[in-house]
Amino acid sequence: MNKKSSKNTLESLKEFALSTLSVNNRKTVYLIIAIILIGGASSYMNMARESFPEVQIPEIYVNVPYPGNSPEIIQDKIIKPLEKELNTIQGIDKIEATAIQDFGIIKIKFDFSINPDEAKRLVEEALTDARSDKDFAQDLPINPTVAKMDMNEMPILNINISGNYPVQFLKEKAEYLKDKIEGLPEINAADIRGVQEQKLKVSIRKYDAEAKQVSFGDIEGAIKNDHLSIGAGNLKVDGIDHFVIIDGKFKSVEALKNLVVKHEGSDDVRLFEVADVSFGDVDTVSFARQSGSPVVMIDIKKRGGANIIKAIDGVKKIVAEAWGTEIPKKTINITLTNDQSNQIRSQVSNLENSIIFGVLLVVGVLLFFLGLRNSLFVGIAIPFSMLMSFAFLHAAGVTLNIMVLFSLVLALGMLVDNGIVVVENIYRLMDEEGMDSFEAAKKGVGEVALPIIASTATTLAAFIPLALWPGIMGEFMKYLPITLMIVLGSSFVALVINPVLTAVLMKVEQKAPKKKRTVIISISTLVIAIMFYFLGDLLMGNIFMTVAVVSMLNTFVLSPLSIKFQKVALPALEGGYKNLLRWVMKGKRPIWIFLGTFGLLFLSFFLIATFPPKVLFFPDNQPNYLNIFVEHPAGTEIGVTNKTTI
Repeated sequence: MNKKSSKNTLESLKEFALSTLSVNNRKTVYLIIAIILIGGASSYMNMARESFPEVQIPEIYVNVPYPGNSPEIIQDKIIKPLEKELNTIQGIDKIEATAIQDFGIIKIKFDFSINPDEAKRLVEEALTDARSDKDFAQDLPINPTVAKMDMNEMPILNINISGNYPVQFLKEKAEYLKDKIEGLPEINAADIRGVQEQKLKVSIRKYDAEAKQVSFGDIEGAIKNDHLSIGAGNLKVDGIDHFVIIDGKFKSVEALKNLVVKHEGSDDVRLFEVADVSFGDVDTVSFARQSGSPVVMIDIKKRGGANIIKAIDGVKKIVAEAWGTEIPKKTINITLTNDQSNQIRSQVSNLENSIIFGVLLVVGVLLFFLGLRNSLFVGIAIPFSMLMSFAFLHAAGVTLNIMVLFSLVLALGMLVDNGIVVVENIYRLMDEEGMDSFEAAKKGVGEVALPIIASTATTLAAFIPLALWPGIMGEFMKYLPITLMIVLGSSFVALVINPVLTAVLMKVEQKAPKKKRTVIISISTLVIAIMFYFLGDLLMGNIFMTVAVVSMLNTFVLSPLSIKFQKVALPALEGGYKNLLRWVMKGKRPIWIFLGTFGLLFLSFFLIATFPPKVLFFPDNQPNYLNIFVEHPAGTEIGVTNKTTI
């Protein structure tokens, strides 16, 4: 009677159409496995790497120079008319304006639904409309500038060039590297710091100018009218028109000194008679120091969406090729600082180690319940889901940054849930009901498919509000829920790939591994590993070494422990749990436990309200830089910040 009832129950089990289709078309699933392996690995290798997500912040800055005017005048003549026009733009969250001597600054924060380029265009149009207003200052000597916030303006690498040479010589070498580096497709700009621009100074001697009856306007007009290039019409040569330009710009200081600034009768007054002409540095705007010594520094800025590791590797290659050819290696020292690729490489390496360690832990835990062969079916869900996630993330243009890496590590423990349920249920049908592997794969997945889909859907739904977090933090944090949802969504391999693998490879009876065979295989792989180590291939050496160690460990330690656990420890745990449930369900104890659970809930609310925990948006951490403030001898602070990587 029991056998007949059990048989009818098994026949009534429904199958899950997708899993049944995959089991019946195993060759197609094998092809899907190959596509996932190749496509996922290729996507992972080609994904752009960077420290933080590339967040587009719609903040626009308007800088309006107005020399010779007080903050009050700048407020009335510049800021108020511009704010009047800006207030007509839809989507502005906040406008902040600052008026200082000779300068006005307006910062406009837009809603994140507006693209930064579109925000900049709207501000430029508002500025044009404001300048046409009669209340706006009409005598600006310099046009206002409109700039958007760009996170790619932060340098990813600094190249420091130093040596016992004049600064101009070092600048020439820096400009050579700059031209080469800016030719890389991943680089947006390479800016030189630590070299002051040169300018021509004309200092008028007051008494000499008065004696020659030369005014400031005479000198200004003479320089302005003579220092220019003008068109001289067309010249036809061999039937081809050529545009003729007369280059009248001064080429040397001596040419400017001999400029005629005033003509009185037959006498010419030249510039050197009334003024001192010299060539020198402009006002210092930047300093570059390394170990206290002046250097010429190149700030490397990558292009948006570019691979930071590929960009820095390209820069290092250019520097290595130039150092020793165009740049003398013995007398000029070149160092690289603020190398962000080191941090990215470390993060990626930690991710790879976490995935490998996670697979080993999962397989190790399941080994005690299902045996080595069957536990591998569950562990395979981690790399397959990860590789599928890399393919989707790469196709969506997502970079491999710290938020994505954190999400992948966080998803490790969630990936195996579906695989455990599927493999364990198939194993149960084969072990207890005596079904063959193919029938058990179809019936076993069909029995748990809907609960698996429902549990995965509810987990994904919990992350949707986090993906809709508004503001700058929402733009930064959205990669966490998006990545988690993609990774957990990729765990459908438990319904497609795991049934096929279990149907083909799963076995109920666990045979003890042959010790003699294991020793021979382990010694052989150990010898191969040593050979690879001698050849310098650490990766292949580590792989064969791991195979040798795991084989020996499984045969002599893990396999005996798993058998003892299944026969002794697991029945004891099940018996203890059964006794606990019997005790709980006796008499009025279920009511008291139910009420006690609610009591603990309200008690926790009371304790949190009475002793509120300390809340931090981000935990305190040690920065990897130092802020150094340099004081002028008179007490005036002249150095703002010097960021030194430790």
